[in-house]
Parts: sequence; structure tokens; C-alpha cells
Amino acid sequence: MIDMNAWVLRAVGLGALTVVLETLLGFGMMTWPTAGAYMRILCLIVLVGAVIAWGVLDGRADRRANPDPEQGGDLTMRWLKAALAGGVGAGLVAWILDFIPKFDLGHQGLLFNVTSGAAWIVLLIFIPGMLGVAIGRFLVGREGKKSAPAAPSAPAPANA
Repeated sequence: MIDMNAWVLRAVGLGALTVVLETLLGFGMMTWPTAGAYMRILCLIVLVGAVIAWGVLDGRADRRANPDPEQGGDLTMRWLKAALAGGVGAGLVAWILDFIPKFDLGHQGLLFNVTSGAAWIVLLIFIPGMLGVAIGRFLVGREGKKSAPAAPSAPAPANA
């Protein structure tokens, strides 16, 4: 049950962030159409940064709970489920919002939003999420190595 809550929370949070960024991008493109490339890059950086940060938190928490790398939690499936649900959910919500007047989210069809558009969002959630997990686990592992007591050194052989 805890794992389901974990991936659902990530899916809803990151899917909602995706929809908010798409909406802001749509309004920005209507207001400043010549700055579209910069706004797209900014939205991409915000989304990827949020995903990596959440992944780092997951990786750190998992490594602290399971210091042995072989005994860690299955964060790959957690992030894959979150990415799939977040991507398809964000595509569906964006398609619905596109019917509201003054919302310009690209006027894509439902099939595009829940397949190709969702696949892009899945990649933008899953890959940076797993990168963040790896970074988080690495950082905690490095902290553990620094704080571990040094092994006693063997006495040096006497050369006579």
C-alpha cells in the first residue's frame, strides 16, 4: 500500500506540474510569440529539475533505509508507474483543458495526447527520476564511506 501511495503521489504531482507548465507556456506563447523557444526551454528545465530533485530525495531515503546496495527498494518500478500514469494523465487533462476558451495547449487530438505526447512526458519523468535516484544513492553511499571508521592498518614488515 505504501508503494502505491508513493508512485501515485509522484504521478499526480509531476503530471499536474506538466499541465501547469503547458498552460503557462500556452499563455506565454499567445502573449510573447517570439520568445517561444526560450519559454519551452525554461519549462523543460523546471520539469526536469523537479523530477531530478524528487529522485534524489527517493535515492537518499532508500540508501539510508537499506545501506546494502543489493537490498534497496525497487525504485525503478515506482518511477516507471509514476511516469506512465503522470504522462497519460497529463495528456488527458491537457486535451480536456484545450476545450476551454482562451486555453491554447496546441489543439492536439486525444489520440496524440495519450500516446505520442504522453510518451514524451513519460521519458521526461522516468529518465531524470532514475538519474536522481542514482545521484541520491551515490551521495548517501559517499557520506557513509566518509563517516565509516578506518580499518586498522596491518603492521609494516620489518626489512632488515
